[in-house]
Amino acid sequence: MLLDELIQKGWGIGSGISLFIMAGVAQNILWDSIAPTPPVGDGKSYGALIALSQTVLGGQPLWDAIVREGNLPSVLGFLITIVVFLVVIYFEGVRVELPIAYAGYRGFRGRYPIKLLYVSNLPVIFAAALFANVYFFSQLLWSNYNRNNANFWFNLLGKYQSVTENGQTRIEPVGGLVYYVIAPQNLSDVGADPTRAVIFTGIMVAFCVVFSITWLEVGGLGPRTVAKQLVDSGMQIPGFRRSQKPIELLLKRYIPVVAVLGGVIVGLISSVADFFGVFGSGMGVLLSVGILYQYYQLLMQERVAEMYPALRGLLGG
Repeated sequence: MLLDELIQKGWGIGSGISLFIMAGVAQNILWDSIAPTPPVGDGKSYGALIALSQTVLGGQPLWDAIVREGNLPSVLGFLITIVVFLVVIYFEGVRVELPIAYAGYRGFRGRYPIKLLYVSNLPVIFAAALFANVYFFSQLLWSNYNRNNANFWFNLLGKYQSVTENGQTRIEPVGGLVYYVIAPQNLSDVGADPTRAVIFTGIMVAFCVVFSITWLEVGGLGPRTVAKQLVDSGMQIPGFRRSQKPIELLLKRYIPVVAVLGGVIVGLISSVADFFGVFGSGMGVLLSVGILYQYYQLLMQERVAEMYPALRGLLGG
């Protein structure tokens, strides 16, 4: 929190918490790729790339490294991680650009971008927080009042069972709502219960859409708020009166649509990516790309604000 405050008070750019998140995801990806830990599970090291080299040097079937048993990092997960990064970067760059002009200077023209991922990754964060609360409270109720899974109403929220493996006992969900809001961790889990994977994806996408629409008004990203910001900053859209109402009507054609589409896309990426064992989780990759892109935007805004000081009000400076 101290480092975050220092950065936000002018000793850096962006948010310290965002940097911690990005560093954590990068650490997980690096560890899953080249962790030189002692052999576990299938007799190979934990890191996917080291396990691949051990498989090749040992003359074993290459498939043993591409798809590994359990939740161990695999070459397939490494390749899908790269693919997810490229897909998210592509979607971050998709946008609709509206022409704008500055009323104070006739010669100045520009474009106001409306990104496809308009509300960024916030819907996924909210959905994950909601699912985590469902897991926490259902496990709490099960541990105290429903260990034999005999209570019908508690079973609707979550059913659990104790599993002992390698001398360690863990509790895992086997039914109820909590079973369908926790993503399958690999393709084996998806194959064992494809219905669960489909329902989880549907729930994730639905909640991402709901949170995207909600955040438009809560976060001040709705058409009315954006139109007011443009007018207050002295901007106008060529061909329209310099008034808030026509600009708001134009923005309503795009912003609600991209908010819904963005929620669907981030929900699908976050849920499906986890099925393939993506390093750092699908949500982690989404957050990392989003944070990097935000830093790029901040640097560009600083540069534009230096060139055109009159635009600082529009850029939030």
